Amino acid sequence: MKKERIVVKIGSSSLTNPGGELSREKLTQYTAAIARLREAGHQVILISSGAVAAGFSGLKYPSRPVTLAGKQAAAAVGQGLLMQAYTEAFNKYGIETGQILLTRSNFANKQQYQNAYATLSELLRRGVLPIINENDSIAVDELTFGDNDMLSALVGGLIHADSLFILTDIDGIYDDNPKTNPEAKRYQFLSEIPPLLYEQAGEAGTNVGTGGMRSKLDASKTALSLGLRVFIGTAADENCLLDILSGKGNGTYIGFSGHEILTNKKQWLALHSLPAGELHIDSGAKKALLHKGKSLLPAGIVKVTGRFEQGAVVEVKDEQGLLLGKGQVNMSAAELEKIKGKSTAEAAAYTRTTRPEVIHRDEWVHIEKERV
Repeated sequence: MKKERIVVKIGSSSLTNPGGELSREKLTQYTAAIARLREAGHQVILISSGAVAAGFSGLKYPSRPVTLAGKQAAAAVGQGLLMQAYTEAFNKYGIETGQILLTRSNFANKQQYQNAYATLSELLRRGVLPIINENDSIAVDELTFGDNDMLSALVGGLIHADSLFILTDIDGIYDDNPKTNPEAKRYQFLSEIPPLLYEQAGEAGTNVGTGGMRSKLDASKTALSLGLRVFIGTAADENCLLDILSGKGNGTYIGFSGHEILTNKKQWLALHSLPAGELHIDSGAKKALLHKGKSLLPAGIVKVTGRFEQGAVVEVKDEQGLLLGKGQVNMSAAELEKIKGKSTAEAAAYTRTTRPEVIHRDEWVHIEKERV
């Protein structure tokens, strides 16, 4: 078996006892399973929820808080407790751990995104186990990842992982709710995420987690687009992760190996960058971008929207307003207003840059189809 880079995501429900508090017994079981995976020569990145669950009892809450302030206070207390528990557990196997806390804004900022990649790469190179969680103590609702499901997919893409294991309290994806329909059948394997699954998916199953099956489907869909295989299911003993890797997992497998993947630069453009404006292009430029692998030149631009500077990310649309993709521009909006529709030679007199293309193809991503 080839050595793989695997992202293991453990949800809150899988780390807590019936009262909603952090279960050292469950955490120890997962620690042993990850240690076995590493002993077999595989690299592991752990995405762990559980900070709020670990911290709310220390604040005298009777159960998981429902207010944003309450969740963030519990996370502030619980994150240290969670990492302490992991550090102590992994120390028994001689495994060094490193903590990384992330929010959506870290992915939207290109430099922070690149720094996250560099840090993770160095930790893995040094044999350290990265343990990642959302920075719940400062994140706001509209900037969260859904119980770390989407975070695990994005980290998997960022670090070019082979597989993503999403461990939860439900043993896979069913064609109906298994809690209410005893005849519900589990999907053993899915090559993709069909729309019908979203109609069948439920919300979060416990009061200690925030990510339901919908968020896991969204995460799986993103992970597939980034070239990862996905497993969604349960795991209970120290051999469970090795069993999942060998195809014997108690859950649902999604996707095939060997998908083409986006480079980190194009991942950031496609998934995380915030567009500052729009460029509308004619049919000739559209054909050159989508089918001929060309860069975008001034002659193909028919309309410029927004105020932005050189280096900004913009959406590129056709003349009917259909979104084609996103790219990083070499000219400001003011310059582009002067050169739109002009030949490259004519445009040179109106711009500060010596580069002829408005968007170089290396700085361009087709939202639906671009792969490298």
